[in-house]
Amino acid sequence: MIPATIEGLAAALDEQDFFADEGLTVAAHLALELGRPLFLEGEAGVGKTEVAKVLAAASGEELIRLQCYEGLDVGQALYEWDYTRQMMEIRLLEARGEGAHAEARDIMSREFLTARPLLRAIEAARGGRRPVLLIDELDRADEEFEAFLLELLSDFQVSIPEVGTVRAEAPPVVVLTSNRTREIHDALKRRCIYHWIDYPSPALEAAIVARKVPGIADDLAQSLARAMERLRERDLFKPPGVAETLDWAESLKLLRDGELTAAFVDRTLGVVLKYKDDIDAVRAAGVEAVVG
Repeated sequence: MIPATIEGLAAALDEQDFFADEGLTVAAHLALELGRPLFLEGEAGVGKTEVAKVLAAASGEELIRLQCYEGLDVGQALYEWDYTRQMMEIRLLEARGEGAHAEARDIMSREFLTARPLLRAIEAARGGRRPVLLIDELDRADEEFEAFLLELLSDFQVSIPEVGTVRAEAPPVVVLTSNRTREIHDALKRRCIYHWIDYPSPALEAAIVARKVPGIADDLAQSLARAMERLRERDLFKPPGVAETLDWAESLKLLRDGELTAAFVDRTLGVVLKYKDDIDAVRAAGVEAVVG
């Protein structure tokens, strides 16, 4: 159970090795206490998805994740009928000689529904439980799906014609993320507590490295953080995120390099940069500039 204070939430997140600034902590606290979705925007790799994971871990609740993508429809996100089980039930009824009316009544019940993430979250929010529903990378989904979410996130209920209305006893904890590849409609944002997550400062990123990569020297963690800041200042197609910083730190340990050198940077650019044009641009400008 997450403490119902800002200080308690900050401590709970810290126990999960998650570094949240005051703005994010306050936004998450308000979302939890008001029963409103938490909408997080920011560049890829700044820890938006991780917020939902640590909230679930800190509260001891189930994390239910809906990964958005182009073409995602309501059936894939909410529920689908289990046609294979329905056909098997029809054959069993026919074998027992029961009528068509019994078939229709039996196979259109809840037990023949396959719950997808949205319905799972609504049904799990019972008996004092508040599962964490992560709707990840909403900007990848179509606007039609975004429109469907408006009603769902307002009432946390869904009507299934053959079954009836399914309601959550209490609002689940909802975290929506967006990398801002397209703008999310204002109507959805108004239903949420909004927060922008930026890249961490070099000091904070060094602290993250020191906590997440045990055994790395403090001065090396600081060198890595400053190098990442220099890379992000460049005109790159895909600036590296914090996850890439941690991968870089782990690479230093594996290669047993005691310091961040131009040679190490040149050999391991593929750890932090994922596009050839970005790697070529950094090398053309001189990897020495990354080291400082």
